[in-house]
Amino acid sequence: MSQKENKVEGEGSEALKALFSVIGMTCSACAGSIEKAINRLPGIREAVVDVLNNRALVLYYPSLVNEETICETIENVGFQAAVIKDETNERSTQVCKIHINGMTCTSCSSTIESALQAIFGVQKAQVALATEEAEVHHNPKFVSYNTLLQVIEDTGFEAIIISTGEDISKIELKVDGIDTDHTLKMIEKSLQVIPGVQEIVIYPECNKVSISYEPDMAGPRTFISIIESTGSGHFKATIYPREGREARRKAEIKQYYRLFSWSLVFTIPVFLTSMVFMYIPGIRILLDKKLYNMMTAGMLLRWELSTPVQFIIGRRFYIGSYKALSHGSANMDVLIALGTNSAYFYSVYSLFRAAYSRDFKGTDFFETSSMLISFILLGKYLEVLAKGKTSEAIAKLMDLVPETAILLTLDHEGNVLSEQEIDSRLVQKNDVIKIIPGAKVAADGYVLWGESHVNESMITGEAKAVAKRNGDKVIGGTVNENGVLHIKATQVGSESSLSQIVRLVESAQMVKAPVQKFADHISKYFVPLVIMLSFSTWFAWFMAGSFHSYPKYWIPSSMSSFELALQFGISVMVIACPCALGLATPTAVMVGTGVGASQGVLIKGGQALESTHKMNCIMFDKTGTLTVGKPVVVNTQILNNMELREFYKLIAATEVNSEHPLAKAIVEYAKKLTEDKEKPVWPEAQDFVSITGNGVKAIVENKKIIVGNKSLMLDQNIAIPVGAEDMLAQAEGMAQTGILVCIDKEVAGVVAISDPLKPGAKDVISILKSLKIRSIVVTGDNWGTANAIAKEVGIETVIAEAKPEDKAKIVKDFQASGYTTAMVGDGINDSPALAAADVGMAIGAGTDIAIEAADIVLMKNNLEDVITAIDLSRKTFSRIRLNYIWALGYNLIGIPIAAGTLFPLTGFRLPPWIAGAAMAGSSVSVVCSSLLLKNYKRSQKLDNLDLHEIQIE
Repeated sequence: MSQKENKVEGEGSEALKALFSVIGMTCSACAGSIEKAINRLPGIREAVVDVLNNRALVLYYPSLVNEETICETIENVGFQAAVIKDETNERSTQVCKIHINGMTCTSCSSTIESALQAIFGVQKAQVALATEEAEVHHNPKFVSYNTLLQVIEDTGFEAIIISTGEDISKIELKVDGIDTDHTLKMIEKSLQVIPGVQEIVIYPECNKVSISYEPDMAGPRTFISIIESTGSGHFKATIYPREGREARRKAEIKQYYRLFSWSLVFTIPVFLTSMVFMYIPGIRILLDKKLYNMMTAGMLLRWELSTPVQFIIGRRFYIGSYKALSHGSANMDVLIALGTNSAYFYSVYSLFRAAYSRDFKGTDFFETSSMLISFILLGKYLEVLAKGKTSEAIAKLMDLVPETAILLTLDHEGNVLSEQEIDSRLVQKNDVIKIIPGAKVAADGYVLWGESHVNESMITGEAKAVAKRNGDKVIGGTVNENGVLHIKATQVGSESSLSQIVRLVESAQMVKAPVQKFADHISKYFVPLVIMLSFSTWFAWFMAGSFHSYPKYWIPSSMSSFELALQFGISVMVIACPCALGLATPTAVMVGTGVGASQGVLIKGGQALESTHKMNCIMFDKTGTLTVGKPVVVNTQILNNMELREFYKLIAATEVNSEHPLAKAIVEYAKKLTEDKEKPVWPEAQDFVSITGNGVKAIVENKKIIVGNKSLMLDQNIAIPVGAEDMLAQAEGMAQTGILVCIDKEVAGVVAISDPLKPGAKDVISILKSLKIRSIVVTGDNWGTANAIAKEVGIETVIAEAKPEDKAKIVKDFQASGYTTAMVGDGINDSPALAAADVGMAIGAGTDIAIEAADIVLMKNNLEDVITAIDLSRKTFSRIRLNYIWALGYNLIGIPIAAGTLFPLTGFRLPPWIAGAAMAGSSVSVVCSSLLLKNYKRSQKLDNLDLHEIQIE
């Protein structure tokens, strides 16, 4: 099934997905009759019936048909049916990642993708040629990851599971001493009693134990301790060395290097005997010695040397061709196999013809087949080598994890009892870790003791070291510069920020850019078209030679007209390169997203990159985006005779329940007025209500307190005195936010709060104007403050007093006007707008990088990264265009030359082995072109910005 989304556009409305249980089916004929009956209904887009699981999945248009009608139709066919409500929920979806060996071009990846999408229970499948991985969104109730692996292997490729996407953590341990069934049961029973253990799988053939567990209840150190205490010390447990992407890449590089080296052992003698030794008189006599009739020693020697290259070293091309053709597709392996086989078997024919004929003067092309395979293997070796460099960003991120950590044991008062150096992978949740100066932080957590500066540039891209003291958060993989820190681990393993970043970058590299559809579409027809062109080339030259349409002297003395035509046909077949087209986009996206991650700009794939480079309108939230996001109280006007401390005690008791930045500013100011500034005690607030975008209200000490903007007061039918109106206008004119405080239905005061502009905000808006991108302020703040801020930074269009749901509508309105929009916000209140925009940018995310609504996560709190994201996307897509120009131009120019178009005028012809070398070089050149993006430097316009940090007292 090709459409798996819950909602897809079509027929004037949205098609919905419904799942039905069907009782009474006994065979595929039953399923077929149900499918036919459903598909006859008006408004049905597609129906798939699974007889094994007694399920029917239906895509339908609700304006034309409903679920009850579908149920009735199934029952009319003779079966019982019911709608399954719960299991269509997206929450039941898991994301499985699989490594795939054997793909050579986009034809392979498309074949696998289609096979996976046809599985009942798969919502979406993406196969990336560049990373050789598949990401499958599936419902585990209907399809297991083992089924996914089997389908890929049935398609003809090797599949290895990377992750299953299950919520629970998993650890693999190597256990020495497993030798009998009794020892297996001992280990399994000892682990099963540990709280939090979900599943235990033991692989005795490789001494591996896989444990799924809940990290809040257990951890790897506990498992090792239990295993080693089982059997009176008979077992020894360690972390199992896990094969990652880099390990697989190194193994692939080693494999191609070995194949190429062996091919040279046989190919070099073949080349010498056919191209070099023929011009050395003494050796030529030996090679031209006739063994039987016209068969020479040289022909026999070249046959013996080229055969291992053709059938042993080149076996992978036969296997790849068979797999592709058996599934109705054709890939690069098919072209190579046809080209080399044409040269090899014609040479074998020539050899036997010479052996049984006294006047045969034909030649052999054994050097063509063997040299073709050697050059193609060299090209694949260089390609894999270059492709490995495109994912260096992920490798560098993974290398940030320190190998060891210092585990502390504390007493009840927090005093250190002992220190122990352990493998960092053994750190568990709530462990206390010691970080010495110069050491990397082993896990996410917070500081329990000590003061220091931590370099977080490797995670956030922020060059300046950040001061850390008691209670501050730290990120795993960052470097402690000075001072000793004791941190408590709160997120370890797959939950850590570093792991989340790695997963985000890996997922980004899986997401195809829309422009890649162009290459995928061409790949369907590329190989069949090349085969037709190759045959047509051979036939045209053969017929021209047969009818003497060209002078006889055009034919080299060692060839016949048939052999000349054959060489032209083989050259056309092997010079065509579908790989270059397939690699043009994904390699550039891989490098671009990797470069972005190194600068603290996390781009979620090719879709986000493509939309960003087209963007011509960008909307900014105000608080925390254009401004610093740390508002402070700058002025207070009390309209009754209440004391300042009493006034703020009532407000703070109300606002302490709110997470809004303005509420926090009021509470922080109120703390300064209390005797206990560290841990103030506020009166209890009853009936607290937060009115989104307006303010809060509660009952404190039997007084009804309302704190909020002017709109909230008017909604509550509270009159606003003239003096309060003047204070609001004065605050708004100074780019401050005025907050009204109402006590028992009367306005008691006005609090003015200031949130200063971010450094460089004005210059960033100026740069956007120079890039012809329109800037807009969209904020929930009042019009006065919004206009003042917009005027200060140079933004002309302002939309104020917008609620979160209004912002999404505003984004859609601008899209309807023809703009490609971006929304820049904090990723929380602005989530609806971030999701609605063509590009959602979550700014200042820090360690909270798992923001689903955003397409781009800006790790730092700098507005300049918006420019970096735009500039990087434009440069990446310029590189993609260049890659396509090269890949298409190479084939458009190379194929006619290989076909002999220049031969009549210049006498130039392209031997097949040179055509093969050119083909191998095409893919390598495209990958190297993408690698040039690694030299990316941010826009020079940003270097002159004054980005000094604002200190807020």
